[in-house]
Amino acid sequence: MAPTPAPDHSLVDLPAGRLRGTTDGGVTVFRAVPYAAPPVGDLRWRPAQPHPGWSGTRDATTDGPSVPQLYIEGGDPVLGGHGAPPFDEDSLTLNVWTPSVDDGRRPVLVWIHGGGFVSGSGSMQNYSGATFARDGDLVVVTINYRIGPLGYLYTGPEEGNPEGAGNPWLSDQLAALRWVVAHIASFGGDPENVTVAGQSGGALSTAALAGLPETQGLIKRVILQSPPFGLDLPDPDAYLERTSAYLELAGVKNVAELRELPWPVLIGAAGGLFARTSRWGHWPTPFLPVIDGITLTRHPVEALSQGAATGIDVMIGWTREEANFGFALDPGYANADQEQVTARIAETFGAEAAPEVYSAYERTRPGAGPAEVLMDLITDELFRIPAVRLAEARAESGRPVWAYQFDLPTPAHDGRLGAAHCLELPFVFANFDQWAHAPFVSGLDPVVRDGLARTMHQAWIAFARTGDPNHAAMPTWDPYRVDTRTTMRFDSVVTALADLAGDSRRLHERVASDPRS
Repeated sequence: MAPTPAPDHSLVDLPAGRLRGTTDGGVTVFRAVPYAAPPVGDLRWRPAQPHPGWSGTRDATTDGPSVPQLYIEGGDPVLGGHGAPPFDEDSLTLNVWTPSVDDGRRPVLVWIHGGGFVSGSGSMQNYSGATFARDGDLVVVTINYRIGPLGYLYTGPEEGNPEGAGNPWLSDQLAALRWVVAHIASFGGDPENVTVAGQSGGALSTAALAGLPETQGLIKRVILQSPPFGLDLPDPDAYLERTSAYLELAGVKNVAELRELPWPVLIGAAGGLFARTSRWGHWPTPFLPVIDGITLTRHPVEALSQGAATGIDVMIGWTREEANFGFALDPGYANADQEQVTARIAETFGAEAAPEVYSAYERTRPGAGPAEVLMDLITDELFRIPAVRLAEARAESGRPVWAYQFDLPTPAHDGRLGAAHCLELPFVFANFDQWAHAPFVSGLDPVVRDGLARTMHQAWIAFARTGDPNHAAMPTWDPYRVDTRTTMRFDSVVTALADLAGDSRRLHERVASDPRS
């Protein structure tokens, strides 16, 4: 009698069809798995729709195309280049890494990439889930979702969308999450133990998902890395002014004509919107989520602060010098003078309070010049202060939240970047080999780098598995409470500190309560 053949763990059968993945280093990966129908033709700017499926066995061994986006030839001086991936609107796909295709019901980590709402991909090598699957026995999912004009342009009421629902990006992410809950058991995952994590725009997305009534019970916990909660998100009327400028740049009169354009024209027009919407001393955001009152009824940070997602565990953090990422290497900011920066401060705090605020920032960083004051202000406004306020709101309500600050500076670019936005990512994923193209990781001491990466990587694994980031190789990390404000500082020495953001927090609280401001 012939022996029973061993099961092929690179095959998975789903209602949509069969998938064939590949196994490497003890981890099986399935790439470019469709979770929604191609958003083309009449489905452009429409909510994600179910994928019709496929016949036979779908090859899931190679990456698919990324969502169309602006591409910087040669990369940028911080993150470097990744090689131009193929782009196509038919790219609503996800990738799954698993230790084994079985009935193991492992914790699931869903990663939502950032990129300023205009760039990024779930298939970028930086976000490979292999390390989390191998080191943490997790099933990891990364997703593509519509970005730039295809995901964030608000088109307003039109035929087929009379209410004017926006935010196709959120529809995509919700469809991907539902796909995970419905199918991840086939990949060895536990649909009842799902952590959603994201960085930057992906962290804002994660918060938005967690605050939706439709996702209650689908998400167990969230990790919010550098969410730009300080962004002012427009309502439909305000956004339609931006849409009008975009239509002009695209050379059309209305959205109906816009639908007929090929995606390269849409992406080309997006470049012009950067210039139209840029303001000195502000992070450039030509495309944003819209508070349309339908798909998104309030700012995600308001939802989480005011009682949404009560049953979800939260980890939230920021880097010490977030804004250095976009400003430190730009001569227009590096050479800023005190008058310019004081005027920028006045936009937030008022002209009377601005000189005092400038002096307060100078005192918190001895030797800081105008550029450093400006970047610290932007870091606080956009990232640190809104994150602290969310941590405090959840702590006051008795809901668990863990806070961290990433402090390890990079020596790249003569140290001007400091502990910049995105710098924590290779430490979280513990995959520096996948970041060799990124100038901002060059020059890091390998002993310090690898030790900190092990600590952070294992903390993220522990949180995804249990909702508690503590593990044996790090100091005790207590939840953030209003009486202690415990914040874990990730630096060459990892330390839990009380009220690490205290200087900034007290300044913003004091000036905000001053009737003169």
